[in-house]
Amino acid sequence: MTTPTRLFGRGSWTEASRVAAVLRRETVGGALLLAAAAVALVWANSPWADSYEALRDTRVGPASLHLDLTLGTWAADGLLAIFFFVAGLELKREFVAGDLRDPRRAALPVAAAVGGMAVPALFFVLFNLGRDDGALRGWAIPSATDIAFALAVLAVISTHLPSALRTFLLTLAVVDDLLAIVVIAIFYTDDFSVVPLLLALVPLALFGLLVQKRIRSWWLLLPLAAGTWVLVHESGVHATVAGVLLAFTVPVVRSAAAGGPDAGPGLAEHLEHRLRPLSAGVAVPVFAFFSAGVAVGGLSGLTASVTDSVAVGIAVGLVAGKAIGITAATWLVSRFTRAELDENLGWPDVVGLALLGGIGFTVSLLITELAFGLGSSTYDHAKVGILTGTIVAAALAAVVLRLRNRRYRRMYEEERVDHDADGIPDVYQVRTVDDDAEHRGPGPGRTAGGSAES
Repeated sequence: MTTPTRLFGRGSWTEASRVAAVLRRETVGGALLLAAAAVALVWANSPWADSYEALRDTRVGPASLHLDLTLGTWAADGLLAIFFFVAGLELKREFVAGDLRDPRRAALPVAAAVGGMAVPALFFVLFNLGRDDGALRGWAIPSATDIAFALAVLAVISTHLPSALRTFLLTLAVVDDLLAIVVIAIFYTDDFSVVPLLLALVPLALFGLLVQKRIRSWWLLLPLAAGTWVLVHESGVHATVAGVLLAFTVPVVRSAAAGGPDAGPGLAEHLEHRLRPLSAGVAVPVFAFFSAGVAVGGLSGLTASVTDSVAVGIAVGLVAGKAIGITAATWLVSRFTRAELDENLGWPDVVGLALLGGIGFTVSLLITELAFGLGSSTYDHAKVGILTGTIVAAALAAVVLRLRNRRYRRMYEEERVDHDADGIPDVYQVRTVDDDAEHRGPGPGRTAGGSAES
């Protein structure tokens, strides 16, 4: 008799401990993001709003290289490239050396990310079909999940979310952020120039060659990364795409000469460890500061923004679209692969997680700027829709997960078992037949939990 695959089953101790460390750093970054967004909103609606706009629109950089950009553009094009570089490293590591190298495990977050992008986009289009003013250009705005924001909310509501669900939330957010970058590159590139893009392959290839040789010298890698970014920016493709391309060249597993997978973390994990604090603690909060400052214009202005079909489509897409898309995709994976939900979890857990996926901010604001441009009324209305949808999704997720909090706490207490001398919880060593069937696979460096080291 074939043992069924478990959706949201417990992964390996190696991955669980690594993801826990990542989530702690992202939660701190989410708190900084919330603070930066709040400061921007208050400043943009204060008597000193002109000084906020003047700061955001201040131009710096060499004009000869077409890099005399505003501070707001530097934040969106430059700092977010760091964010997407880290996201690319995380995604590559998960699929090369993490628990998601198993196609059965990878199918769920990928399908959920696709569903969580398609359904919100459909809702937005339905609310804006009758408009002929270019509103439909914003169809991708409710497509991405802001992992830092979502984890900050999760920390505030103090939910004992099972580790498998937290891992799923992290992976889902990374996958749909990367899918959003693909959407940006294809649908939001207006003035495309092929020569700079081809030239960008030169520093990109040199960067890839150095990292494949495990060279970590910043004075070699940084100029090549900057050159790739400048040429991608010159091509008309959004410069954040350079961050993803650079990340995908970085090796995940250590070379055989260095001891192979058993020798410890590879270069991807090393760079991720170094750059994640910069991404979560500086790049994303600074971008949020320059992008979240929308002047509401009093009660009448807020009413006009909230009732605009663009704002309504975004808000409904983030709240209902994300919840329906992620939950439905999870159900379809279960239905057509005959996988079963882990016995410790219920579908309300999935719904609560899907609602957390509706917390969109960073990439949604980026797509808003690309779709409508700075200064337009539609741009401001879209930002109000993002903020409204994010707040409502966070509130609903808090309600659902609070209702499940007692169950989560009981599960947490059950898993807090004695540790052996090796420091690994027994629950990751004494495996069930189902766990063994799910994690069985070839490869060196297998831990007691059944997962190969990277």
